[in-house]
Amino acid sequence: MPSLYKKKDMTRVNPVLLVILLCTTGFTASAQRMLTVEEAIATALQNNYDIQLSKNDSMVAALDYSYRNAVFYPTLNATANTTWNNNNQRQTLADGSKREQNGIRSHNSSASMQLQWTLFDGLKMFATRDKAAELIDMGSLAVKQQVVNTVANVVNTYYNIVRQKQQLKAVEEQIALNEERVRLSQYKLDIGTGAKPDVLQSKVDLNAQKSLKLEQLTLIDELKDQLNQAMNTKLGTAFEVSDSIPLNTGLGLGDIQLDIEKTNPSLLIAQKSIDIAQLTLKERKAERWPTLSFNSAYNYSRTNNQTVINPFSTLFNQSNGFNYGFTASIPIFNGFNARRLIRQAQLDVNFQQLSFENQRSIIGLSVVNAFRVYEQQKKTLALEEENILLARENVDIVFQTYKLGAATLVQLREAQNSLEDANNRLIAARYATKLSETELLRLKGEIIK
Repeated sequence: MPSLYKKKDMTRVNPVLLVILLCTTGFTASAQRMLTVEEAIATALQNNYDIQLSKNDSMVAALDYSYRNAVFYPTLNATANTTWNNNNQRQTLADGSKREQNGIRSHNSSASMQLQWTLFDGLKMFATRDKAAELIDMGSLAVKQQVVNTVANVVNTYYNIVRQKQQLKAVEEQIALNEERVRLSQYKLDIGTGAKPDVLQSKVDLNAQKSLKLEQLTLIDELKDQLNQAMNTKLGTAFEVSDSIPLNTGLGLGDIQLDIEKTNPSLLIAQKSIDIAQLTLKERKAERWPTLSFNSAYNYSRTNNQTVINPFSTLFNQSNGFNYGFTASIPIFNGFNARRLIRQAQLDVNFQQLSFENQRSIIGLSVVNAFRVYEQQKKTLALEEENILLARENVDIVFQTYKLGAATLVQLREAQNSLEDANNRLIAARYATKLSETELLRLKGEIIK
């Protein structure tokens, strides 16, 4: 604030009210904790819903990966059965004799255990195992992508609050200027050198700035709620943010583009999709090969007939034992289904490769555009930092000449408006530079390390 703003007549301020105001302001400030951008990022990484959902999907892939070697294991199944029968039988034999009996009871029991072990399936099981490893890598990349996007959102929201705080200070500066204008115009009117319209216009401008202050306070509260939502903390949680926006003005286009295919999550996911599609193609091609399996089983059966009407029938029969052998399944013709699946898998590989090239082109263009904006905003910021000094000096000079009666209210208002516009442009330039910096780091995939 120029020296002009420190020359207000403080004798008009009630000392008691001043003490109360200072105490109240101090109490309010101490009641709200200071939240740094690092703390906001850490809280979001721990609590953000989108990140938790991505982690859940990744855990599903990790669970599948933990059983990746199960494709090499044999399968073992057991079955058991027991049946009670109560039948009525009638028989007519070849010699014409007849036998008939009701209530023939029997009890049948059986059990078996079968083992099947695939020894060769065209190497499909190896492709399936490798596919599980690729899927867990993709899950990790999806989590990283969500983390990068969430951090960028938190950073942008945090510094948007800082921006609006700076905007609030600019409004308060205008309020102070307008209060001084009201005092000066009223003083001139009282001594007969001023005009009533000057007083009225000054009060109108003062009230307009006070209205803007209320709107600014509401906007800050809304942005704080947005940050609370991104951090998954209770809405309405009170906190304060820093007063400045730190800028990294040393980013280079070559540094961002260097090895971006190894750091950008979207490109890494696209590349991983190609690897998974190629493994799926291997699985489909393996279905053309014969399958060789080892089979073994242990069987047990027991039959107990209480009554028989045929004298050659057994009253009791029991058998148990095991068997083993090999089974070869040779695909000969299945309605061209294997060919169809192979072609579909090959088309998916081509599609994923095209998607990767398209994504790489989009990311490359986004980096160039973001860097162009970044460079332009840095230049704009340098101009506006110079311009704000000129605007403040101009207001100070016009105020002094207005006090002496050498400047009109219109000239003073124009100087104030120039200062207000310069403040708005400077604050916007700072935030825009931060946005472009954050976007470059997000595209690089190194917004967090």
